[in-house]
Amino acid sequence: MQEAPARTGALAATRYQTEADALDFTNKNTFYFRCAKEKQVAASRETILETVQNYVDLVANGTSAEVVALYADGATVEDPVGTEVRTTRESIAEFYGALDGLEQEARMIHARVAGNEAAFAFELVTKVGDQSYTLAPVDVMTFDDDGKILSMRAFWSSEDMIVS
Repeated sequence: MQEAPARTGALAATRYQTEADALDFTNKNTFYFRCAKEKQVAASRETILETVQNYVDLVANGTSAEVVALYADGATVEDPVGTEVRTTRESIAEFYGALDGLEQEARMIHARVAGNEAAFAFELVTKVGDQSYTLAPVDVMTFDDDGKILSMRAFWSSEDMIVS
């Protein structure tokens, strides 16, 4: 077998066994299909989406213990991004404990899954007296083989809060 020439740019170090392999690589659809076949995602897309929806529902209407149960051992939470990363189960429980007892509603806006990660936007409305506080963060999560959350980063700032 003749070795195909090396690719240029980011693929310069890649060598192919045959020219057919090199040509196959240039076909994007075939390449992406081959990568998807080679890389098996441990948690299914459906499992990840189910965890994300459960998270949104429980943040609004569950207990902090129920939310924390969605997390794997050793998980991290950075909410919002730029604040101290919570690295223990106790600190994550303390964080979500602030939501216990609040009158809240939540709805998923959209979610995207790639591999073992998800990015999603949701809207959370908290009612305090006659006022409502609305926040629509974008959360990014990674998941373990069982669909448990390994990390969560929430993108939002105080400027994103709407008070009505």
